[in-house]
Amino acid sequence: MPIEDRGDAYLVTHALAKDTLSRLRDVETEQVSFRKGLVKLGRICGYEIIDGRMETEYVEIETPLEATMGERVKGLDDVVIINVLRAATPFVEGLLKAFPRARQGVISASRDEEAGRDENGTFPITIDYVKLPEITEDDTVIVADPMLATGSTMNAVLEHVVANSTDPEHLIVLSAVSAPEGLLRVSEAVPEADLLTVAIDDHLDENGFIVPGLGDAGDRAFRTT
Repeated sequence: MPIEDRGDAYLVTHALAKDTLSRLRDVETEQVSFRKGLVKLGRICGYEIIDGRMETEYVEIETPLEATMGERVKGLDDVVIINVLRAATPFVEGLLKAFPRARQGVISASRDEEAGRDENGTFPITIDYVKLPEITEDDTVIVADPMLATGSTMNAVLEHVVANSTDPEHLIVLSAVSAPEGLLRVSEAVPEADLLTVAIDDHLDENGFIVPGLGDAGDRAFRTT
């Protein structure tokens, strides 16, 4: 199955997703290729969400020769994609290729790395900007961030999402790479969310970075170092 249940998370196992992630991890992958890789990975993950989480319905269609029955995906007009700035921007660009009619939300969130992690292993999080569309019970909500490390940022983001919506049909947290600690923390804080990732990495280092990870996705995509 392209999506496997791994307990605290669901894993995207599509061969192209794994191939693309391997290229993203490579330290030799430069900015343009890295950004394009995130776009490609977002598109692949979007297609896997459609295949694994959305239903189809039979419809009658008229071909040039005769009437026949076909299948269409239900709910493509009921998708909300939330961009966790800034690293998720190219990732979301890829998702929009799978969900071109999605409504979009933006949350600017950053962790205070100078403050360091507290005794619970979390960082202080600053939310600078929130703009969300209306979320209804019919919606599939995808909260996208390429890195799920300690879970501090994602939990802060999900607080705003949950507080500003009714219970959607699906609430999906999508990442490229995740740390076990972060997956556990988010699953405990927001058990109604499905955590979907392409890789579950080994651990967090003393600075709260995912190992082996892929570095700072925002810096690599936007060439800010």
